[in-house]
Amino acid sequence: MKFKIFRFKKVESTNNIAIKIIKNSNIDYGMIVSNAQKKGRGQYGKKWISYNGNLFVTFFYKFDDLKVSLKQITKINCLLVKKLLSTYYKRKITFKKPNDLLVNKKKICGILQEKISKFNKKYLIVGIGINLIKNPNLKNYPTTNLSELLNKKVSKNKIEKQIKKIFETKITKLCR
Repeated sequence: MKFKIFRFKKVESTNNIAIKIIKNSNIDYGMIVSNAQKKGRGQYGKKWISYNGNLFVTFFYKFDDLKVSLKQITKINCLLVKKLLSTYYKRKITFKKPNDLLVNKKKICGILQEKISKFNKKYLIVGIGINLIKNPNLKNYPTTNLSELLNKKVSKNKIEKQIKKIFETKITKLCR
């Protein structure tokens, strides 16, 4: 399966764009990428702080065709992003349930999953925020970024291509 790419300079939220595309088109598999988000969202209604230069991407795909439960796909999505980050950062990357990735107990990535239905089709929306070059300074929640960990700049375009390839390969295998 191939994800159709939708690129934006600035959006309210990449997940919100995915919802609009699903509701207003016949596209079943998409990837939304934006350079900036004004109102990125995290779990439980929390705000995702979206600094320019970081990765803001949302995948959406038909959930009807998957051979796994929603709980399993949540773990799989975290593993896919962890796999990507592991190609750059060779030390331990851990999970903080339900869907944060941490390095040295500091958040580097958040994933927000949402489900919607259109007619008789169910869709899964997977929003991914990765701190590539800058991380927020949050009280009581340490954060980090990939450039800081590696002591060098990382290519956002390269990471976008890699995450797309990983999701296309792995999600295809989960479909009937």
